[in-house]
This record gives sequence, C-alpha cells and structure tokens, in this order.
Amino acid sequence: MKRLLSPLIAGAMLLAGTAWSQEAAIRKNLGERIPQLRQIDEVSKTPIAGLFEVRVNGTDIYYTDAEANYLMQGNLIDTRLKRNLTEERIDKLTAINFANLPFKDAFTIVRGNGKRKLAVFEDPNCGYCKRFEKDLQKVNNVTIYLFLYPILSPDSTEKSKNIWCAKDKAKAWQDWMVRDVTPAAASCDSAAIARNVELGRKFKITGTPTLVFADGSRVPGAIGADQVEKRLN
Repeated sequence: MKRLLSPLIAGAMLLAGTAWSQEAAIRKNLGERIPQLRQIDEVSKTPIAGLFEVRVNGTDIYYTDAEANYLMQGNLIDTRLKRNLTEERIDKLTAINFANLPFKDAFTIVRGNGKRKLAVFEDPNCGYCKRFEKDLQKVNNVTIYLFLYPILSPDSTEKSKNIWCAKDKAKAWQDWMVRDVTPAAASCDSAAIARNVELGRKFKITGTPTLVFADGSRVPGAIGADQVEKRLN
C-alpha cells in the first residue's frame, strides 16, 4: 500500500506545484505588462485546458493562458449545456445575503399576503425606475423593501429626504413614481439615505433600479412583472 501511495502523493504534489507556478507566472506577467492588473484577487482554472480565469476589483473577470501572453474579456459559454459560465460566475460573486440587509433603512410596501420578498434600490428621478414601479403594481403577494438610493442628482437626494420623512413613506413614494404627485417638503432624521448610498457603493450598485431577491441574486435594471414573478417563484 505504501508503494502505491507514494507515487500518488508525489503526483499530487507535482500538480500542486505546477498550478502554483502557473498562477505565479500569470500574476507576474500581467502585473508587469498591464499596470491596471497588478492587484489580482484570484487566479483559477476554467473547464478549458490551458485557460485561466483572472478576477480583479472583486467581480471583473478576464481570461488568459498559462503565461499571460494573451488576455480576453467576454462570456465563456458551455455550448453543450447551453450555460453562460461567465454570467453564472458573476452572479455568484455579486450575490447579496438578503437576510443581512439593513431593513431599518428601507420602508416596506406589502401586497396580498406579503410572503414573497424583494429588495429594490431606486432613485426617485430615475425614469427606468418609474417604468419599473408602474409594472410592479401587477405583482401580488409580495413584501417590497424599498431602499432610497439617490445617485443621479442633488434633487434626487432632496426628493428622497421628503419621501423618507413623509408620514406614509410608501404612499409618498408611489404617489410620485406611479402618479407623478410631487412629494411634499418634509424634514426628519434622514441619515438612512446616506447609509443606503454607502451600502450601494459597498455592493457596487451603479445603476437603478437594482433588484435583490431572497436567494441573494440581483438584477441590475428594470425588468417586467413577468420576470419578477418568475424570480420570486
């Protein structure tokens, strides 16, 4: 048994050493040749022999060979299984732990039994958000946690404060987004809005609306009610 195990152990060590040297070469060569890639988060193998994934800035994905002589950016597709491997990888990297969201900094809109959960980051001056909100009226049996996320203009911040400080936040929000009724001026402790902006930066939310579902997956951009239903289910 010992004679059998020794070659296996030696082989495993050789493979580990080879993988380490390949990763070291990729990090060294990319860092020297492309200054923007000096800080690499992770180098990992892909299902394609000789092709490596290079991850930077948390969620940016590139592909390269074992010596980093070539660099590619784009989608890696498994044609047999009809899967976008790059998209699946980014979805995993950008997933948000829904249960850990600071719901105290959001207000809720409950429809029907409210059993299904959805968090949304929106700017009150976002035209796509208004279109999304009007379509979202068709979705029932859901609790929506609305995080005001004013990133478009100073007026976005002002409107967000007026909505947050309204006696009925949900009504003020839907009056504005669905019925074009401007929120009345109001004042209160609106520190939650600044915390939302910081939270969005942490999660790299760069556009509105951004939807976060209970499974941690998120969707950047407005989608139709039918797509929301599909993901909620």
